[in-house]
Amino acid sequence: PDVIIEAQFDDNDAEHGQDHLQDMLTDDIKKLSLDTGEKGKAAGVTGVHRTKQDDGPKVNDPRLLPDEFLQRTAKVVYILEKKHSRAATGFIKLLADRNSELFKRCAMFSPVDHRVPRVYVPLADCPPDFVTKPEAYSQMLFICRIVDWKEDSNFASGHLCKSLGQAGEIEPESEGILTEYGVDFSDFSPEVLECLPQDLPWAISPGELAKRRDLR
Repeated sequence: PDVIIEAQFDDNDAEHGQDHLQDMLTDDIKKLSLDTGEKGKAAGVTGVHRTKQDDGPKVNDPRLLPDEFLQRTAKVVYILEKKHSRAATGFIKLLADRNSELFKRCAMFSPVDHRVPRVYVPLADCPPDFVTKPEAYSQMLFICRIVDWKEDSNFASGHLCKSLGQAGEIEPESEGILTEYGVDFSDFSPEVLECLPQDLPWAISPGELAKRRDLR
């Protein structure tokens, strides 16, 4: 049967070091193995065998243990590239506590994506009449970019980058999604436009069309 061993560790054990604690645990395992064998014989149970691992020497060097007994650990030493744009679409609203000092300086940005934390944004980034008429912007989509998120704070801090327009409309919603995922949707450069046919209107010739698969 499986046996759970509970080891008690105190300051006295710490004085003797790790090897002393391992020796104590090994002795306890041997005692439990002997007790189990004797109880099996007393009850008339046969077939209790000890494996070779029970009699072998203990391994103090972790490098000598098989890989399946090791838990690999690591730590991040350098960030090569930040893949997330740290931009989110959402709505702004006034803070609940109107008597706090933070109310005079910041507004609350609530992202549409609930995986993104709520963000404190400066009132200077908000529209001029936001404090007096916050209801006018309750359905207005904004782009906010997260600047920092301290360990001891439930909310991140950031800046409003742009007002997109009314929520639910195609153009603001599309621009917000593209911005969140870092997709460059700006106009093509002149170098790219020069690669296109200049004689307009342009059409595919019948010979070229015959060699292509029509996916229109």
